[in-house]
This record gives sequence, structure tokens and C-alpha cells, in this order.
Amino acid sequence: MSQRLDYFSVAGDLFKPMMAQESLFKNSTLEYSVVELVKLRASQINGCAFCIHMHTHEMRAHGESEDRMHLLNAWRESPLYTPRERAALAWCEALTRVETTGAPDADYDAVAELFDPREQVLLTLLVSAINSWNRIAIGFRTAHPVSETTTGANAA
Repeated sequence: MSQRLDYFSVAGDLFKPMMAQESLFKNSTLEYSVVELVKLRASQINGCAFCIHMHTHEMRAHGESEDRMHLLNAWRESPLYTPRERAALAWCEALTRVETTGAPDADYDAVAELFDPREQVLLTLLVSAINSWNRIAIGFRTAHPVSETTTGANAA
């Protein structure tokens, strides 16, 4: 797979609002784990290898456990996630798959119970933002970095 366009080099100025929004998420009242789990989960659903690679590496650098990252596809069956993380993940899935889910009341009610109104807006913007980033990376075929350790070259 080869990259179609280096979009950031061609039009980096167009990404200023999205980058500002990323700063807003980072400095918000949403827990780091909520932000990153939502980003990773949406990226998994969308099949965005670049974003999955980036977010797993960032999460690992911030001390996230391998188990929580590996089990994210099965978060509903795992006890490793907090109630806020679970509500955020359900909302993330509902909005990422909005064409089939219609954003169910039960998922919204869980978010409304555990997140204040401003955080509900932040969380919804976060889901929208990562879906946008995924579509940009997938659309332009942005490849994730590859090292010897990720290619299995060092495997016995």
C-alpha cells in the first residue's frame, strides 16, 4: 500500500482546527484513558491501521496495560474497564456505527448518567474527531511506521 497524498505537507494549515480540538481533548476533564480508549476503539471499528498503531503506542507510553488494549474489542465481556470508560465506549460504537445503531437511548442515557453536559459534548466531539482522522488516514492510505520488531524479523 502506498500513500496517495501527504496531506499534512500539502495542506497542514487546514488541520489547525482539528489540532486545536485535539489540544482541547487533552486538557479537558475527560480522563486520559477515556480519550485514548475511544480513539483506539473507533480506529479498530474503522480499520485504520495508522491510528491503531499510533494510539496503542501512545497508550503504552502512558502506562496503559497490554490487556486493556488487547481486550478492547471485547470490552463488554471484560471487567477491566471503568463505568465511565464503558459508557464512553458504548457511545463511541453507537456514533461510529450510527447508520446501523441510530444512537440508541440506552447508550446516551449511560453517558448522561456519568458525564456532565459539557463532557457529553466533549465526548461526542471526540468520537466525531477520531472518525474524521480515521477517514483522512484511510482515504489517503497513510501507512503506519514499521520497524524490525513489528515485522517479526527478530522472531526465533
